[in-house]
Amino acid sequence: MDKDLRSKINAIPTLPGIYQFLNKDKKIIYIGKAKNLRSRVQSYFRSKLDSPKTEVLVQKVVDFDIIATANEIEALVLENNLIKKHKPRYNINLKDDKSYPYIKVTKEPYPQIYPTRDVMQDGSKYFGPYTDVKSMKASLRMINKIFKIRSCTYFIDDEVIRQKKIKVCLDYHIKKCDGPCEGLVSERDYGEMVNQVVKVLRGKSNLLIEELKEDMLQASKDLNFEKAGEIRDRIEQLKVYSEKQKIVTNDFEDKDIFSVAVEAKDVACTILNIRNGRLVGKRQLKLNAEIDEDLSKIYSAALNFYYAEYVEIPKNIILEQLPFDDEILLAWLNSKAERKVKFVIPKIQSEAKSLLHMCKQNAILQLKDIQLQKMKKDGNLPYVLSSLKRDLRLTSLPRKIECFDISNLQGTDTVASMVVFVDGKPKKSMYRKYIIKSVEGPDDFASMQEVIERRYTRLKEENEPLPDLIMVDGGKGQLSSAVEILNNLGFKKYQIIGLAKRLEEIFFPGISEAQTIPKTSSSLKLLQNLRDEAHRFAINFHRKRRDGRTLQTELTEIKGIGQKIAEKLLQNFNSINEIRIATEEELAKVVGKSKAKLIVDFYRNSDT
Repeated sequence: MDKDLRSKINAIPTLPGIYQFLNKDKKIIYIGKAKNLRSRVQSYFRSKLDSPKTEVLVQKVVDFDIIATANEIEALVLENNLIKKHKPRYNINLKDDKSYPYIKVTKEPYPQIYPTRDVMQDGSKYFGPYTDVKSMKASLRMINKIFKIRSCTYFIDDEVIRQKKIKVCLDYHIKKCDGPCEGLVSERDYGEMVNQVVKVLRGKSNLLIEELKEDMLQASKDLNFEKAGEIRDRIEQLKVYSEKQKIVTNDFEDKDIFSVAVEAKDVACTILNIRNGRLVGKRQLKLNAEIDEDLSKIYSAALNFYYAEYVEIPKNIILEQLPFDDEILLAWLNSKAERKVKFVIPKIQSEAKSLLHMCKQNAILQLKDIQLQKMKKDGNLPYVLSSLKRDLRLTSLPRKIECFDISNLQGTDTVASMVVFVDGKPKKSMYRKYIIKSVEGPDDFASMQEVIERRYTRLKEENEPLPDLIMVDGGKGQLSSAVEILNNLGFKKYQIIGLAKRLEEIFFPGISEAQTIPKTSSSLKLLQNLRDEAHRFAINFHRKRRDGRTLQTELTEIKGIGQKIAEKLLQNFNSINEIRIATEEELAKVVGKSKAKLIVDFYRNSDT
């Protein structure tokens, strides 16, 4: 460290705030917060650091800036805003930082309710963010169906109504709006309806239903049966909506469940929103972190990014471990929620533990989807190959995979196919088809042995290397048959598996019990693609063989009709049956009079 940098570090005040590390290009590469700025920054430049990542970061630091704040909570908020703005290389960042939509309830005498991506400090209520736009649109459709919320964008107050500036529109006549623009509904009644919508958006549908039941009874007592009927219909529609929300807890407390799944630099975070015991929403965040980033820091970043938005903060937040700087985070959340919030880390088997497990599975599924999307975008599958190597415990990366499948129909015309995937993609020029010659009847094991022997005997004679992975479609029997042949051919170092379709079980040589790969794994998807492609290729070849055999046994039995004439007839008449019932004149147009007479005479004689 040079003298100027050391002097600058020693001059840092012992105040809370944030620090920004800059590289030689004066670009911000890391932003952090601290209770004591001087102590925190000095800790980076001591002789022993806590991780290789920190060592690499410090090597690139040539300067830094600091911003002092009044307290740690201000530092936390400022840090989060600056990370979003600058996206430093060594911070955990939101990968997909597009502005997600919210449902906005405007602050005005007759509020509007509509989707928006622009969040403003205008006193309005915002519900979201909705990472799934379909979910938001479904919520809005439900609101418009159950509640008579105005769809116009006018500002309406008593003065506008008094001056009669706006007339009722079609929505009023089809009973989708109560006509606030002409004062046909009072501000108080309209406001009560909007409050009911807010309860639904907050997941309090059941509480609202109970309140509406009381209103319905009161309206009946007052002999206002029309109003009671409207409330009854609203209750029924809310029940339908509420029944779609899964009950997941018995304590009926509001809580959010956080879980992250991490692989390399990809981080998927799933948040389950539980209100009044029901699962009312799911949010997903895509984050980007350094390899081997501390999990507590990932959780801290996820909580920061999520609750910095206009979201409702529940009493309990369930996580698998405490986030980094949990005390500062809790203080910040308490100030935002204006009540006490606590982190819950389930230790024993319980409802909370089960919910956390469910959330984790969703996060894993999201992570795999992120990786699959990346593969499609990049045009290659480097990750899935390393994933396959890990899941199958292979000694090398399976860049070239050969997969075999057997196909027959009631033991006839048995054929085999071999498909080849290179770097996770089909290499159709290397596909091969085999007619099984030495096996009579439906014997998949013997058929597999024949095709394996033919394929790898040729490779051995041509001095070609084996593929990185051999795969057979089937279970223990097919795999054992293939292994026996490979051993007889003198191969020692090879990697082979069998994939059984029924339970997607994987069999390894020498291991009697089937192994499984998580259903959401990208490596299992690749194996399924291989198996399905081999099956498709074998079925198509088998169908052609069967059709060819039918053609030879029917048309080529006719004296004077050869292979070419038979093919010409099938091209024009589509099937043997159409040829059988065709007139001599129709046949003559295709093959001439003499050939047509031969065909007609053949079928006439065969029918008698």
